[in-house]
Parts: sequence; structure tokens; C-alpha cells
Amino acid sequence: MPQFLVLLSLSIVFWVRPVVATFALALKNDEYTHILLILPVSAALILLEWKSLSVPSTAGLRTGSGLLSLAVLAECFSRWGLGNLSPDCHLSLDMAALVIWWLGSFIICYGTRVASQLLFPLVFLFWLVPLPGIALDRLVTLLQHQSADATHFLFSATGVPAIQNGMFISIPGVTVEVARECSSIRSSLMLLVTSMVLAHLFLRAFWRQTLVVLAAIPLSVAKNAVRIFTLSMLGVHVDPGFLHGTLHERGGIVFFILALVIVLLLLWVLGRSETKTSHHAALLPDRL
Repeated sequence: MPQFLVLLSLSIVFWVRPVVATFALALKNDEYTHILLILPVSAALILLEWKSLSVPSTAGLRTGSGLLSLAVLAECFSRWGLGNLSPDCHLSLDMAALVIWWLGSFIICYGTRVASQLLFPLVFLFWLVPLPGIALDRLVTLLQHQSADATHFLFSATGVPAIQNGMFISIPGVTVEVARECSSIRSSLMLLVTSMVLAHLFLRAFWRQTLVVLAAIPLSVAKNAVRIFTLSMLGVHVDPGFLHGTLHERGGIVFFILALVIVLLLLWVLGRSETKTSHHAALLPDRL
């Protein structure tokens, strides 16, 4: 609709600086790489599901206008009312205001009923909001601690003598540090985002979708632990170069794929269960 294009154009005019800053951040900082996927994935899901909409589009002026007003208010606070915020917090608030503007624009032009049927790809756009540095640091620290604990558990479970002291784990022949880079925040966020999209595409029940997304969280920790464990054992028993070589620096994709395979297996199991449940429900009236 022309009105929707006009509202989108206005958003680009008013929020061009935050958008450029966000994508520049995603291109230069691995911890925000997932942002590059959000717009194309959301657009693709909207186009994919548009043909199956079961309700007509009608203007949602009241709800949409409320969201536009909220977006403008949030942007005003970011620019003039919250001067003591750090630049990264300002950027997060700016991008949140932009996404709210987009949602309001969509509802004004197509209505709340259409928006409710496209709720996931619309809300998915909030992944465009970069985490402020303080929130990201806390998330990385949490992943570090959990990865260190899980790695220590792996050593103990396989009979390898290990002593843990915070982020340092000592085994015979080497002491490894679970540094910030070992948190694998990039692949963890990518795994979470990917799991959300796959669950939405292949499962219908909300609780099954939620189960897949929640499973991605411990899987993120587990893949980090397996990576650290594998590199440590290779470094001790095969070649110390494994502790600093290519597999250490660029091998994260291997362990990401392993975690993704587990997610796909879980999707397959839940999908079969969902199909059987739907089949039995369809036969039930005939039996009655």
C-alpha cells in the first residue's frame, strides 16, 4: 500500500543514523553479526505467510497510531530526555523506537487481525535492537561461567583430573582459560535466532516452539564446553598447536553445526509427535 511505503520512507529519514550505526556495528563486531540476518529473514517470512492469510486487511488506526506515538515518544526521550545514557544505550533505544514505528505503520495499513497472523515475523524485528554494552557484557560473563563449569564437568565425567579456579581449568599438561572469546556469544545468538525461525516454520504448537528455543540455551553452553574440552585434549595428547591454531580461532562453525543438528533432531521428534496428535484428533469425531 502507498501509505505503508510513505510511513517506511519517513522512518528511514528520521532513523537513518541509528540504522547505519547498527549495521556498521554488526559488520565490524562479531557479537552483533546476527543483526544482519533479521531484516531479510523477517521479510521472507512475511512474504511466505502472506498468501495463507485468512483475514482481510483493514486499517487499524487506533492501535497503529498508538504505536507510532510510542515510537516518537521513545525517540524524543533518547535524543533529549536521557542525556546521561551511554551511546550504546541510546542506539538500542533508537532502534527499538524504529521497530515500534514499523509495527505501528503495518497495523495502520493492514490492521491488527493481519498483524496477529504475522506476529512472529513482526516481533522478530526486535532482534534488530543491539544489546547495550552492559547487558552484552553480563551475558558474555554468564556464558563464560557456565561454559567453564560445563567443561570442568566434561573433564570429570571422562576421568580427566581437573581443578577449576574461576575461568581457569587445570588438567595434566595444560591450564586453559575460558576467556571472553570462549563464550562464543556470536554462535550462541545465531543458534538462538536460528532455532526460533526453524521452530516457527516447522511446528504449530506454541509449547513445542518454546521447547526448541529453550533447548538452544543449554545447547549453546554445551557446544562451548565440548569445543574447549576437544581443543584441550587435542593440545595435550596430539599437538599443542591445537590450543592456538586454526581450529581454535575458526573452528566454532564445526561445533555450531553440531548443536544445530541436535536442534534439527529435536524439531523432527516434536514434528512427528505433532503430526500424530493432529491425526488422532482428526479421527476422534469419526470414532465418536
